[in-house]
Amino acid sequence: MLLPASNFSDVAERLEKPRRTHAEVNLGRIERYAQADETVVVPGKVLGSGALRKEVTVAAVDFSSTARTKIDQAGEAIELEQALEDNPDGANVRVIR
Repeated sequence: MLLPASNFSDVAERLEKPRRTHAEVNLGRIERYAQADETVVVPGKVLGSGALRKEVTVAAVDFSSTARTKIDQAGEAIELEQALEDNPDGANVRVIR
């Protein structure tokens, strides 16, 4: 996947590494570090442990079914490619790993 030189370059570098090193982030971590109305990018998989109350957009490579359900109740879960298309310059994006 080709990404422009932006905030997404760090994500691209992480995704080029072996899959066993990709991030696995629980919703509790996203709740703790994300701000409302922000896009959170996870270079890996989002897991459903914890609660998400903030209205955020979460972009990731993969979501567990529980995580996707909880995110959709509070905000929006999108694929990483869609986040890149919607916001190619990476403004207002927080990478959580």
